[in-house]
Amino acid sequence: MKRLFWREHLPLILFTAAELLVVLLVFWYDGYDHPVTASYAVLLGLSVMGGYLAFRFYTHRDFYERLSQPLASLEESIKHNESAPLPTALSELMEEQYRQYRNQMEEWERRRREHLIFMNQWVHQMKTPLSVIEMITQEDDNDGYRSISEESDRIRRGLDMVLYMSRLETFEQDFSVEPVKLHQAAVDAVHENKRYFIHSHVYPEVIIDPALTVQTDAKWLRFILMQLLSNAIKYSSGSGLKVTVRAYCTEDRRQVALEVTDRGMGIPKSDIKRVFDPFYTGENGRKLKESTGMGLYLVSEVVRKMNHRIELESEPGQGTTVRLLFLQ
Repeated sequence: MKRLFWREHLPLILFTAAELLVVLLVFWYDGYDHPVTASYAVLLGLSVMGGYLAFRFYTHRDFYERLSQPLASLEESIKHNESAPLPTALSELMEEQYRQYRNQMEEWERRRREHLIFMNQWVHQMKTPLSVIEMITQEDDNDGYRSISEESDRIRRGLDMVLYMSRLETFEQDFSVEPVKLHQAAVDAVHENKRYFIHSHVYPEVIIDPALTVQTDAKWLRFILMQLLSNAIKYSSGSGLKVTVRAYCTEDRRQVALEVTDRGMGIPKSDIKRVFDPFYTGENGRKLKESTGMGLYLVSEVVRKMNHRIELESEPGQGTTVRLLFLQ
């Protein structure tokens, strides 16, 4: 606070000192040679300036203190009890700016909520005709209906991603921790991707002790498994190999690991550090031209909010393993 005060008034001090020096020089060159009187005049001038600085510091002390200390919140920026004109005017200006800022934020928040409500309603409305399409395609097994069924599955996965992404902003309101059996959760996720496995010529394998249980949110765990299985199938499509879901306790028995492993194309080393970034599709995504770059990002965000951990290992041409770690 004091440093800021002296930095602001240093030009005034230098200007006053220079002014007093000029006055002394004028009298000196005019023949006035009484050093005691001159010294007294200089001392008197400096005393007047010192009194002004003391008065200035006393009346603006709170103002300089506010400028010197970081604010804990925006509300603190509009609190003021200064009586000096300049700090009062500046505080009123900041208060008005803060009021306008809050009005804009409230308007943006209202629009965002309306957009989320619209998106959620739209997703649910789109699921109704999609269900009808799936029922129609199940009645016949010709190639045309199989193609429609594949595309409807893709649309459903996209709609689910939109729905879960909108729920992510209200995660705390839609989160419930309970014991979840990993074997059943994996089997359910595999079953929901059954047609995707068949169409892609990839085969599921679940290696999990039926009694193995973790504390997590069942609904969000389903979302994570669906995204990881979807990626595993997509990047090993047509290989005729297995996608393995397995779970086990770590060596220290403090964590449970849930792994989804594919034997597909793998991830280039240059892309591994960025696979959890939003909208990053990487080299493989550009090849397949159907990656949104949001799947692993959403998974990592959900895992972080649930206080779990996620790890990824991959070798180009060998496959990828994504590992979730649950604290016991």
